Amino acid sequence: MLFRPDNRPPGDLIRGRGAQSRPANPHLRTNLEADLEQVAGDDEYLAELGKPPTVYLSDESQSLVTENRSPDINFRYSVNPYRGCSHGCSYCYARPTHEYLGMNAGLDFETRVLVKHRAPQLFRRWLARPCWAPEPIAFSGVTDCYQPAEREFRLTRGCLEVALECRQPVMVITKNALVVRDLDLLGELANWRLAKVAVSVTTLDDALARDMEPRTSSPPARLRAIGELAAAGVPTMVMVAPVIPGLNDSEIPAILEAAAEAGARGASYVLLRLPTTVEPVFMDWLRRARPNFTSRVEHHVRSTRGGQMYQSRFGLRGRGSGPMAEQIAQAFGVFAKRYGLAGETAPLDCSLFQPPSSGPGQRMMF
Repeated sequence: MLFRPDNRPPGDLIRGRGAQSRPANPHLRTNLEADLEQVAGDDEYLAELGKPPTVYLSDESQSLVTENRSPDINFRYSVNPYRGCSHGCSYCYARPTHEYLGMNAGLDFETRVLVKHRAPQLFRRWLARPCWAPEPIAFSGVTDCYQPAEREFRLTRGCLEVALECRQPVMVITKNALVVRDLDLLGELANWRLAKVAVSVTTLDDALARDMEPRTSSPPARLRAIGELAAAGVPTMVMVAPVIPGLNDSEIPAILEAAAEAGARGASYVLLRLPTTVEPVFMDWLRRARPNFTSRVEHHVRSTRGGQMYQSRFGLRGRGSGPMAEQIAQAFGVFAKRYGLAGETAPLDCSLFQPPSSGPGQRMMF
């Protein structure tokens, strides 16, 4: 049975979750609807439906590294040890990827997380390919590699150990302070110019972060993570991602200042993206969590997307268009320069790569 809390009043949130519903999967011919008439008087049962637990499922994928061909993304290859993300960020652009697994982009995305238990071994196999010409690989190209599952499964750490062994350069993107657990590996990689980290700081407002990104680190914890990474010699950037027009865009100067004080060396931003079923998930969250902002945010989003809620065109999807988008870009540029975050970090060194040591079995041919 699928729980669809669509008729709850504004302000009535499923605590600890960003999505507040399970939108229909457009790839399925049949979708289930909850029929709660027979349990209408069972308050205890209904209360439990509003507390969906996180379930970890085994992912038996035979590959780990994904190739990206999008011209507006600055990396070609990425590693994602997990599919789905229990951070529960209401705006997450990766939500529709769960629909290809027969699930939904709402609560399923953050409560049914697939775990690639063999991630380090698969990463080693990839790097052992004779055709591999080393270039930086991003960790978290889709979902966060330091989401809560990483505390238990330690797959990201295992992959970083392989990267260090092979002198493979990596770029880590996260909004979870758990990244500092691996300072020993990231620091050593950085000593060889083989690692850099980008920490996402969406807001400095603890209450907004708690509602919008319910199961990730608080803003102060992320800033402390930036400081610890920088102190360990790891080149660290801050990502203001996403910038939500009418909700957090006014925080850009304060976020950049705080990140610079913490030790960040660079900064970037991404405008809110609401592809396909991300839009109803985010807008449903907004109506419930911040009802007074709903009309303003929708108006400003449309003003940056040619009157629509989303534009998928390369070059526009991450920046938008129109006066509002230009104003955000200009403000970001001005304050990034003011706080010394406008420069490029040094490129990673790909010349040190060495294939992993031979193990049992035949090496991959391709």
